[in-house]
Amino acid sequence: MEFQSTRERIVEILRRTQRPLRVEEIAMILGLEPSRKREIYEHLTHIAKTIRRQSSGKEVLIMELPKCRDCGFIFKNLKKPKEPSRCPKCKSERIDPPRFKIVLISNK
Repeated sequence: MEFQSTRERIVEILRRTQRPLRVEEIAMILGLEPSRKREIYEHLTHIAKTIRRQSSGKEVLIMELPKCRDCGFIFKNLKKPKEPSRCPKCKSERIDPPRFKIVLISNK
């Protein structure tokens, strides 16, 4: 059996999943504590760059954007993957977190 780093395991999970996953779901699949969410978000930032480069743009990490459950605000201007703590529009803390999946782009 070959050893896989956490990042490699995340890539494998996100390639095989049928639907985009929340960071909490990724942590659960990996057997990690939910308190390690920040670490997973850091991995996702690097994964996005790495898979695009390694696949010559044929694969990408997609992110379903976080959304406020109260007013529907969508966080479109995120510079990197993260879970916002509150809505800038209505100040609610009821935020649907981002979800992630690796997809193959067919026209490349």
